[in-house]
Amino acid sequence: MPIEIEKKYRLTKSRRRAIEKRLRELGASSRPVEFEENTLYRGGRIDVGGCALRLRRVGARAILTFKQRIPTSSPIKHQREEETAVSDADAAHAILTALGFRPALVYEKRRARWKLGSAEIVIDELPFGLFMEIEAAEKEIARLEARLGIKDLPAVMETYPTLTAKLGKDRKAIVEARFRKVASVQ
Repeated sequence: MPIEIEKKYRLTKSRRRAIEKRLRELGASSRPVEFEENTLYRGGRIDVGGCALRLRRVGARAILTFKQRIPTSSPIKHQREEETAVSDADAAHAILTALGFRPALVYEKRRARWKLGSAEIVIDELPFGLFMEIEAAEKEIARLEARLGIKDLPAVMETYPTLTAKLGKDRKAIVEARFRKVASVQ
């Protein structure tokens, strides 16, 4: 059973720039920013709590994920995570809805991925703010906090779905946090 271990932080634009500069100085490798649309489903065992079923679309790729939170008072989140690539996101959505799951929440984000040693650092821009997550062993997270100069940054305990539920807009029984579309000039 794979366990995801990560810590999340809220960033300002200036803090983001400083962290990205420091990551470059430390020799971290980066990938191009990706746009994601994340749909979380409700129904069945998912409604029991502590579980999430997500279909993530990233360009032409899609990933189906099941997460189950492991209770802890630590600011470092631990959760069971099972993921699989899906070749057809629309077909996966149709299967999920045919099984009685229904979309409950949708949030978009722009994600920049960095790799430093065994850790993955992501900087996420969502419609309601900037965040960073460090995914690594607990000791490595503490070591990276020191190396990145972020020991003073408090952990964000809420998940993106929780923040979306609080800060998103209710549209026909689905809570959404989407970037505003800019009208094109013809």
